[in-house]
Amino acid sequence: MDLTPMHKRVIALDVHQAKITACAVVEHDDGRVEVTKRDFGAFKRDRRALAQWALEIRPEVVVMESTGVYWKSPFAALESVGIIAWVVNARHVKAVPGRKTDMADAQWLATLARAGLLRASFIPPLQMRQLRLVARQRQKLVGMCSAEKNRLHKVLVDAGIRINVLVADIHGASSRAMVKALIAGKPIHEVLDCKGRLRASREELFEALDTNECGTEQFSAVHRFVAQEIMQHIEQIEQRIARLDQYLLEGLRPWQAQLKLLQTLPGIDEQGAAMLLVEIGADMSVFGSAERLASWVGICPGNNESAGKRKTGRIRKGNAWVRRLLCEFAQAAARTRCALKAKFDALTIRKGRKKSVVALAHKMLRTVYAMLANGTHYQDKEVDYEALNVQRNAPRWIKMLRKHGFIATPAAA
Repeated sequence: MDLTPMHKRVIALDVHQAKITACAVVEHDDGRVEVTKRDFGAFKRDRRALAQWALEIRPEVVVMESTGVYWKSPFAALESVGIIAWVVNARHVKAVPGRKTDMADAQWLATLARAGLLRASFIPPLQMRQLRLVARQRQKLVGMCSAEKNRLHKVLVDAGIRINVLVADIHGASSRAMVKALIAGKPIHEVLDCKGRLRASREELFEALDTNECGTEQFSAVHRFVAQEIMQHIEQIEQRIARLDQYLLEGLRPWQAQLKLLQTLPGIDEQGAAMLLVEIGADMSVFGSAERLASWVGICPGNNESAGKRKTGRIRKGNAWVRRLLCEFAQAAARTRCALKAKFDALTIRKGRKKSVVALAHKMLRTVYAMLANGTHYQDKEVDYEALNVQRNAPRWIKMLRKHGFIATPAAA
């Protein structure tokens, strides 16, 4: 089967860690097709040579496969000379089995691109790509911090300390102060002085924190040493997360309007909005529709139908960073008083909690698309905004009416 060419000048790149294989297909005015194949290294001078070679060919389309993070440096080199390459999904460009070589991969990629059978993946602008590193490092540190907190909890339970029975979060201000005092070896009455505003009584906390079992100290020196090391590590990670938060918000100052829009959606705070924005960008026209955005993230049901029967609708692979954020937003929104909670409750009865979280995350992503595309804030259908505005603004209106003499003051009355 012959493929009808749609582009006359195409360059395809097969990118690896130490080598870049390039294939250029150029159709001349007389109908002659010229195929040029070259290999480049992966160092900076090699990427500059690749960019200059591409400039000489003057391609209509430059495509490369999204292989890990290796595509980023060649993409940046081409971008610096004004060539915006297409980064395509590896699932869409699999070569014919039995013909697997680097040059064959590049030529097959060029053939598909020349026929217009490839679609470019979303690549955010340079500043957003750089801020992605900050946001993703923050997510990694949050995971590390959660693991360390769980480990500290395990060490305390191993020593017979059951403070988690009385408090919802052992890393709250009062709970952490008591745990740190316990690690420091302070007497129990000084530990209980750090109680703060906890609802539990001193007697209950004494029973939970007392480490003496039949005259034997369960919270040994080994427990103290390990708990102290874990606590110091937790505080160091929290400080790093705070620095990353500040840096990320500083970098997103030009997109303050979009940040404020996203925060009107229940379940999304300022930091969550910032991390979501650097992943999907502020320009929704690059996706074209909410369906394509959901497909790119991998949060929509998969298409799997054969012989008229629809099989499993398991979600496909996509942007795992965005998917993790959306699931967190969905679980937070499910605990608020809004239409999203009602949707989640209705889904939970039929689908179960896990599938309901994914379905609500899908709905929230489509809502985010509409908000950013139209520049409008979120309006919940279960909230009477007119009544809310009247209730909020009525005291100020009455004050101004009294000031200008339309309503008698209480003293005059």
